[in-house]
Amino acid sequence: MSPCAKKFDIDAIPGERWFPKETSFEEDMQLYWGDWGVASEVDDLKAVLMRRPGKEIENFDYKEVRFKEPINVEKFRQQHDNLAQIYRDHGVKVYYVENQREDRPNALFMRDLIFMTPEGAIVTRPAMAARRGEERYVAEALAKIGVPIVRTINGGGTFEGAMGMWVDRHTVILATGCRTNRDGYEQVEYELRRMGVTDIIPMQIPYGHAHIDGLLNLASHDTAMIHASQVPYDVCDALKKKGIKLLEAPSQTEAKETLGVNFVAVKPGLVIQPEGNPRCKELLEKNGIEVISIDFSEILKGWGAIHCTTVFLKRG
Repeated sequence: MSPCAKKFDIDAIPGERWFPKETSFEEDMQLYWGDWGVASEVDDLKAVLMRRPGKEIENFDYKEVRFKEPINVEKFRQQHDNLAQIYRDHGVKVYYVENQREDRPNALFMRDLIFMTPEGAIVTRPAMAARRGEERYVAEALAKIGVPIVRTINGGGTFEGAMGMWVDRHTVILATGCRTNRDGYEQVEYELRRMGVTDIIPMQIPYGHAHIDGLLNLASHDTAMIHASQVPYDVCDALKKKGIKLLEAPSQTEAKETLGVNFVAVKPGLVIQPEGNPRCKELLEKNGIEVISIDFSEILKGWGAIHCTTVFLKRG
């Protein structure tokens, strides 16, 4: 090269100027999405998602969808409205799924359609043909209010939200049975372990029952009620080792027919329970649990109660 040749100094390409924000999704939730997240069955209830019964209950064959008997449509809606009002009276924000298929009279049993986590909602895939498809409109409602969907159960998996129950931030009861297969179970387990759940308590739902919340429920951080003969010993043992007192529903009729175990804790030690469960109510109260009784007799015809109709969107 000639010593007189001109040399060019080419600027180096600048380095990265956009650096990642080193926070978790859970930490970002309130800033970017809203005040959502659940990791408890009893922490103070702040927001719920419900489906006020619409046209889907106005003309259906009750035998085809396994209701006990025909319903009084207006009474059915009024009892649902009464529950929503109790939530509001206790400072709980009530959101609704506005749209739904008109051939799905079970759609008010919202707990089956979502399992809420600290990072948002797992949208389920119902096992029964009579429920399949309701989840589409649940996803629509979640998107509308800004609740993130962390997973939709897919492939061959089936999972219903009442097959999961939070014990604490690191512990979840997860069940299989006619409403959840192993594929669906494993999809949910994967998400929970990714979120820091270290203790999965497996539960087998007995033939003839549907979900956990008809057999077991938490009324406070250290008190649960169980339908004793139907909850596996290993589940009871795991809860007792966590310091949880187990109250055995004293009436099999109340546990199975009037769903005395199917209550919702508004806060630790305060639950809403269907009327018609005097023995279960008395036992709860003797153990320091305050009980609000509500007439849910019409909705009970669909074999669901307070817990079944309520998706927790925010606790604590």
